[in-house]
Amino acid sequence: MTDTSAPRTGQEFDPESLRERALAALLAARERTALLTDSVDDHELTAQHSPLMSPLVWDLAHIGNQEELWLLRAVGGREAMRPEIDGLYDAFEHSRASRPSLPLLAPAEARTYAADVRGRALDILGGAPLHAGGRPLEQAGFAFGMVAQHEQQHDETMLITHQLRSGPAVLDAPEPPEPTGAVTLPSEVLVPGGPFTMGTSTEPWALDNERPAHRREVAAFHIDTAPVTCGAYRRFIEDGGYTDERWWAPEGWAMVREHGLTAPLFWHRDAGQWLRRRFGVTEPVQADEPVLHVSWYEADAYARWAGRRLPTEPEWEKAARHDPASGRSLRYPWGDEDPTPERANLGQRHLRPAAAGAYAAGRAPSGAGQLIGDVWEWTSSDFLPYPGFVAFPYREYSEVFFGPGHKVLRGGSFAVDPVACRGTFRNWDLPVRRQIFSGFRTARDA
Repeated sequence: MTDTSAPRTGQEFDPESLRERALAALLAARERTALLTDSVDDHELTAQHSPLMSPLVWDLAHIGNQEELWLLRAVGGREAMRPEIDGLYDAFEHSRASRPSLPLLAPAEARTYAADVRGRALDILGGAPLHAGGRPLEQAGFAFGMVAQHEQQHDETMLITHQLRSGPAVLDAPEPPEPTGAVTLPSEVLVPGGPFTMGTSTEPWALDNERPAHRREVAAFHIDTAPVTCGAYRRFIEDGGYTDERWWAPEGWAMVREHGLTAPLFWHRDAGQWLRRRFGVTEPVQADEPVLHVSWYEADAYARWAGRRLPTEPEWEKAARHDPASGRSLRYPWGDEDPTPERANLGQRHLRPAAAGAYAAGRAPSGAGQLIGDVWEWTSSDFLPYPGFVAFPYREYSEVFFGPGHKVLRGGSFAVDPVACRGTFRNWDLPVRRQIFSGFRTARDA
């Protein structure tokens, strides 16, 4: 897919360059949306494949509705096209489990609506000033970048729905690359103590919870070179990890007992072999791949079993971004350049994580690798605002989720597009969630 990551600062690009960047981001997102919705029939589009997820047709129309709200109405000042559907596609008004019972747009109508909105949005993009000093929504094309990120985030959600659906495979992708030099990598790296700059005040398409940049003091720590693999996690299972209460937080142990958990989601054992279901295909669990579809409680239990812990969010970001040679924080682990296929597994290019040790060109100065792409990584931290946080452009994006109920994930997964993934990007979810493309790496004090 097209590289659509945001420019370093709005001042580095003239309005026409920003316009081209925004156009590429919007087109790439819509290309992926079409792939995910055109690959199944109308029955599957309107079905609810899991109570945890919306019907795919809801996501499709919601994407169009959010684009209408922010690009047509807020930026373009246009009259509402379909004001009567705003409530149907308000993510806070209706739970995912209740959405199939709503009078949703039918698949053909949803496609037409999203396409009509897009055509008008591109007209507005063609005339928007995008310069510094203008309206905050328009500066550096923020609103257009926000909408592209929003669509890509729902594309990832729709990909999760594809993983949850039953039936034969409808998606395909080439295998990720083999590791380069993995045998020489140490199991962990030391990140020296000291201050570093966390977050950003200059990335033009960064969302409110990534802002502002601020100094953090972090004590020295060790962190895994790569995410924990399926082979390592299998040893936890075989050592009785799911039957030993010692390793589990009380709420996690209650979850294990209530649901009879014995392994990551989508794993099952057959004839002495661990198998998994992946996008409609049953296959052996790959020992060298990062483990996937584990909750925060499972990640935390594994870390305790291994005599380690999950990294804090500041530790994770320092390992990913801090460059001791210059003393500055990089946009990405490898530097300030945009993601490329050689550096990270992103954009649904492969429908699985790459083996641990892959993407040598994407390693951070700390020596840790695969910090961007492959799997979302649980941290030990609650989702909280940074000092000086200001909600923008609406409270419901981040502020309403702050608190101890949600844990932070960092780094992105193979399902994340580059436009919605950077060294400062913060994801969050409930600690029970397993259907997301989540894994983890562990840490220990130095």
